[in-house]
Amino acid sequence: MYSEPHTEASSPGDARDRPARLLLVDDEPLVRAGLTSILGSDPALTVVAEAGDGHEGLDAVRRHRLDLVLLDIRMPRLDGLRALEHLRMGYPDLPVAMLTTFADEDYIAEAATLGAMGFLLKSDSPRELITAARAIAAGGAAFSPRVAKWLIRIEATARLTRSRTARQAVAGLTPRQQQILTVLGTGASNAQIARELHLSDGTVKQYLKDLFERLGVTNRVQAAILAHDAGLGTDPAPRP
Repeated sequence: MYSEPHTEASSPGDARDRPARLLLVDDEPLVRAGLTSILGSDPALTVVAEAGDGHEGLDAVRRHRLDLVLLDIRMPRLDGLRALEHLRMGYPDLPVAMLTTFADEDYIAEAATLGAMGFLLKSDSPRELITAARAIAAGGAAFSPRVAKWLIRIEATARLTRSRTARQAVAGLTPRQQQILTVLGTGASNAQIARELHLSDGTVKQYLKDLFERLGVTNRVQAAILAHDAGLGTDPAPRP
């Protein structure tokens, strides 16, 4: 199911009396014509501009007052991912959704990282496309059900990989290093680590230096994340 926006997260445009203004960016004229017809059939939506690649899309954003940009991921000259990067820098609050196909799976995760607020499959039904566009234009997020399932599967796989890698790294530590990493993972300071493990502050600093080198990290935040991924330092109790 597409996610409808929560009222508190919606933009002021939710109360607008006018249709949401959309920009459609896709290099295939027939796709643009079909999507324009579908989206324009809903009185709450209107496609005010079209573009054939990322460069044309960025020009259109500068020329029009928009509520939503729909970007094809793969286009000539400037693709959707690079166009999304530019939009996030120049128009950080402008909702952007990606138009995708299953052939674009390698790019979907990157688009999510870059700040895409939704993913619409070109093969989705007209009602699904309309519902998604309305939700994103109103300040929410929307994912094609098939894309959402794929993202969940990818994230679960990535989480397992991070956990496995972290556990392997921890297994190579000495027992004392594992102790220190465990306490560090709870958010403890050097002084708290020293007090809990009955060490001097200087000894803790040296242990941490050696520990960071062994783990291939550069700071305590990265070490704490690794500890979390390995299942260490999960004690939620606050430290004095």
